[in-house]
Amino acid sequence: MNNKFWDERFSGNEFTYGTLPNQFLKEQLANLMPGKLIMPGEGEGRNAVYAAISGWDVDAVDFSESGKQKALKFAGNFDVTINYTVADLNEYNFEQNEYDAAGLVFLHMNPLLTKKVFTGLIRTLKPGGCLIAELFSKNQFGKTSGGPQNLEVLYSVDELLNYFRPLKTIIAEEKNIDLSEGDFHKGEASVVRYVGVKK
Repeated sequence: MNNKFWDERFSGNEFTYGTLPNQFLKEQLANLMPGKLIMPGEGEGRNAVYAAISGWDVDAVDFSESGKQKALKFAGNFDVTINYTVADLNEYNFEQNEYDAAGLVFLHMNPLLTKKVFTGLIRTLKPGGCLIAELFSKNQFGKTSGGPQNLEVLYSVDELLNYFRPLKTIIAEEKNIDLSEGDFHKGEASVVRYVGVKK
């Protein structure tokens, strides 16, 4: 899927994945002292805006210009600011030791880009920084509740543990949950959840 696909999906008045934050991200952020947070693949900004309301200094990255415009308008409704960069993650520079936390919410990429982005996120976390991820598992294949129908870009717990080996793992699990995030994430879904801390 290219940026034209996402620009078109995000161009309507409705929020594709709703306006409420991802529940797992919300729960995990509540365990942390607010600091600087990076959110790649942030789309329409529902998670970034929630984090900003909660006191985080948020950098969002996505290659959709319409996603950015929608996110900034949404942030303005709550009188908060998010720093939103329109960029291709293939070319994005993750600066070293920059962030206190990173959030990955249903960001699905081909394996080469996944490795590059996940490695970049590890690099950009400060020592003691926390990575929080909720992604569709390989067992989501065939379900109609959301996510790509391509096993290559779905994840397993073992894959996440391998990608995030440099981190100290706090949570690594697969769960069946009831998703209710807009029209495109709705119903019983299989997800993998990961929380790790940079040593």
